[in-house]
Amino acid sequence: MKIAVLFSGGKDSVYATWLSMLQGFDIAVLISLKPENPESYMFHHPNIELTKLQAQAAGFKHKLVKTKGGKEEELADLKRALKGLGIDGVVSGAIESEYQKERVERICWELGLRSFAPLWRKNQETIAHEEAQALEAIIVSVSAEGLGREWLGRHYDPACVSDLIKLNRRFGISICGEGGEFETLVLNAPFFKKRLHLDDCAIEWKGSSGVLSVKKASLIAIH
Repeated sequence: MKIAVLFSGGKDSVYATWLSMLQGFDIAVLISLKPENPESYMFHHPNIELTKLQAQAAGFKHKLVKTKGGKEEELADLKRALKGLGIDGVVSGAIESEYQKERVERICWELGLRSFAPLWRKNQETIAHEEAQALEAIIVSVSAEGLGREWLGRHYDPACVSDLIKLNRRFGISICGEGGEFETLVLNAPFFKKRLHLDDCAIEWKGSSGVLSVKKASLIAIH
């Protein structure tokens, strides 16, 4: 089955890609949407341009589509991006968001495609531990109580997951960042042929939230 993956470059979309490969799906293209609106309801925003390098690292075709990021307008942009690709289905990294999953499913239905969400409604602690073991990722955006400036650039590893579980119990934040509490960037994955290297970064902090903005990145050999 030929599929397209809705690919943000964060841990959930990358892990969903890997699980799809393990299931034998043929990945035709990674599709990334770049919202002009940082408050997009549907799409990951920080460092979305780096998905092009990640696709190169994996050896997959890539399509980056710009969208205004309006609440419903961005869905029309996604639908246009999926048309005419010669695919059978679409994979997303949705875990808990009914809003995102229902809209992807509706678009797929309208286009005669199947929708797959391999992480949907799985235990968040389980997903977090699996992702921390399988991927090399860092936190690039924080916006929740308990997540300060020092979290930006932190590796999403077992120790990080352990701390997120503690914050979940104290403040109720999502362990996987499903409420927008944090976002990640994957540097390496089991299917990458090269690793993403961050050459130049800057922290942009405002009030109680911030972003690690990558100014320059490159691909390097995996040792």
